[in-house]
Amino acid sequence: MESVFRKTCPDGLPGDLKVVETLRYAPGQGAVRAALHLARLERTCARLGIRLDLAAARALLDNLAGPVPMRLRLTVGADGAPELEQAALQLTYAPWRIGLAAERLHSADPWLGVKTTRRALYDRVRAALPDDLQEMVFLNERGEVCEGTITNVFVERDGTLLTPLLDCGVLPGVLRRSLLENGRAREAVLWPRDLLAAPGAIHVGNSLRGLIRAELAA
Repeated sequence: MESVFRKTCPDGLPGDLKVVETLRYAPGQGAVRAALHLARLERTCARLGIRLDLAAARALLDNLAGPVPMRLRLTVGADGAPELEQAALQLTYAPWRIGLAAERLHSADPWLGVKTTRRALYDRVRAALPDDLQEMVFLNERGEVCEGTITNVFVERDGTLLTPLLDCGVLPGVLRRSLLENGRAREAVLWPRDLLAAPGAIHVGNSLRGLIRAELAA
């Protein structure tokens, strides 16, 4: 386990902690962005000192079949053995209304950079969403835009999607990485004023749901 995590878990990882990858199964295509998800899974497990059975994880994703889209939740516990849960998925393409969370993230928190079941703050804020909002966006201790409860944040400017730097306190999302690698996005420090000044240019997204146009609630 990397020392930055050992400081927060001096007695080792909690027994119920799991590394998580959430992705989409598309009929005729299989697990979408599977290679990027497996790469992140492998990196996270290595950082946490978990000996991942990567071949078993890959086999779970390779052997999928079915006529309808599905939500896939791939988890790995301390023993390194992967498990896969599947559920029906209904995607909506309507714009989301988003707000700014009162709680702040701390950019130096190493847990922000790994996707695990250690996400009590995110779950609590998401569970308290008002009926007219679909997402809340966190700022960090400096007031910089970070991420949503389940999404990365993007602001379109001059045809390019700007997304917060990982150093701001952001999960390296798989959709985010894909957009950076194909040149559609680049990293930048974003502030709430950038969201306020960008009506029609805000997007949130993740690998499960794709890129979703969003508007900041007044």
